[in-house]
Amino acid sequence: MPAICGGYTMSFASKGMAATAQDEAYRALLQDIRSGRYQPGERLIPETIARELAMSRMPVREAFQRLANEGLVLIRPNRGCIVSGMTIEEIYELFEIRSVLEGLAVRLAMPRFDAAALAELDDHVARMHRAGAAGGADWLGRHQEFHAYICSLSRRPKLIAQIAALHIAVEPYMRVWLHHVAQPAHATERQDEIVEAIRTGDAEHAEAVMSDHVLRTAPRLAEFLRKRGQAAGVSSTLPASTQP
Repeated sequence: MPAICGGYTMSFASKGMAATAQDEAYRALLQDIRSGRYQPGERLIPETIARELAMSRMPVREAFQRLANEGLVLIRPNRGCIVSGMTIEEIYELFEIRSVLEGLAVRLAMPRFDAAALAELDDHVARMHRAGAAGGADWLGRHQEFHAYICSLSRRPKLIAQIAALHIAVEPYMRVWLHHVAQPAHATERQDEIVEAIRTGDAEHAEAVMSDHVLRTAPRLAEFLRKRGQAAGVSSTLPASTQP
C-alpha cells in the first residue's frame, strides 16, 4: 500500500511552478500516475521520460526516488522503476483509514463553517453537479476539491497531508471505475448529504455522515476492480464487510 506521507498540498494536487528539473519531473510523473497514463505494474523508462520532458535522466531518476519514498512506485534491482499497485484488501483498508481521518477533519472544521464557508461549500457542490451533467470527465477533480476544502478548514496540516496522500493513491482506480460504471451526477447527491449534515451544526453527526460517505464507496469500487482484475494481486474474495 502506498505510504501515507506529507508531500501534498491542501488542494490534493500539485500546484505552482517547478523550482528545479527534479520538481518538474516529479510533478509530471505524479500527474501521469494519477491520471492513469501509467498503469500499476508498468515500467517507467527514464530515457523515454527524459526525452519527453526535454531534460537529462538524472532529475528523472531523482523523481523516481521521491515517488518511491511516497509509495507510488517501486524501484527494483534489474527491473528498474515500476508503478505500484494495490490489492483489493489494501484498497478497502485505504477507504477505512480515509473514513476515520475525513470524519475527524470535518469535526475539527465545524467551528469554521460560517455563512461564507457554507456558501463556498455550495459552490463546490454546484461545480460537481455541472461536471456530472457535462459527462463526468472533470467530476473527480471537482469531488477532490470539495473534500479538500472541508479538510482545509480543520487547520491540521499533517492530517490534511495524510488525507491527500490517500486520495492520490486511489485516484487511478477511481478514474477507471467512474469511466465504466459510476454515475457522477448521482454521486454528487451524496455530497449533498454531507453539506446538510454540516448545516446542522452538529459536529458528531457531520463526522458520522462523512465517515459513512467515504466507506460506502469501498465495496462498490472493490467489487468492480475484482471483476476486472485491475488491482494488483487480486484475491478471489473480498473482506467480509465488502460483500454485497
